Amino acid sequence: MQLHDVLRLYEEGFRDFIGLSLVGIDFSSRILVGVDFSNSDLSGANFSRTFLTNANFTRANLSQTNLQFAKLSDACLSHATLTKANLQGAFCVRSDLTEVSASGANMSHINLRDAKLTGANLSGVALTGANLRNADLSTANLAWTGMKGVRLIGGAIAQTIFTGTNLTQASLNGLNFDGMSLSGVDFSEARLRGASFQRADLTATNFREASLENSNFRWAQLAGADFTQAHLHHARFAQADLRRVDLDQHNWREADLSGAYLQELGLVRMQMASAC
Repeated sequence: MQLHDVLRLYEEGFRDFIGLSLVGIDFSSRILVGVDFSNSDLSGANFSRTFLTNANFTRANLSQTNLQFAKLSDACLSHATLTKANLQGAFCVRSDLTEVSASGANMSHINLRDAKLTGANLSGVALTGANLRNADLSTANLAWTGMKGVRLIGGAIAQTIFTGTNLTQASLNGLNFDGMSLSGVDFSEARLRGASFQRADLTATNFREASLENSNFRWAQLAGADFTQAHLHHARFAQADLRRVDLDQHNWREADLSGAYLQELGLVRMQMASAC
């Protein structure tokens, strides 16, 4: 089927294009609201700036597809393949991306507010500046994903994988990271006010200049973590492992270090000073 066939049928009211081979077709800037491309092969197709509201791409092959600035609000991309696809600036509010495979895709500045991404494989994806407010990322794989400047306030992150993730300058206020493995994650300059890291593995994690006011690190593993110039007003570190953490900075005087494991004598002195 060719482009003119799809457009003609669409104009006639036809919406079901299920299981078709539409490889490399240029749909850019078209209006295809409510179309059903489920199980279709759309690899290499061009949907840049296309209106695809309420479209169905369930289990479709969208690898290397161009979806730049496409309008995909309320669309279903569940179980779709988006490997190396370009979704830069796409509008995907309330869209369903459950268990998509999007390794290596470009999703920078995408709007995924209220979207469902449970179980999604987003490993190595570029998500710089993305809007993920209230998005559900439970059990998603975000290993080695670039998430600089993302907005994730109100998001669900239960059992999400963050191995090697870059969350520099991200808005993460109030999120629950309890019990997670976050060793080596980059939270530098991130906004994490009121976040909870209880019993999390934060070994060698980067919190330089992060906003951590009222955050909770109870029982967290923080050996070798970097808190240089971090904002720690009322941050709680009860029973946390703070070995090899440089506490010889003024910002630690605002934190609660009661019961923390500090090891070195100089750090114990800091703990005593903070308790005064």
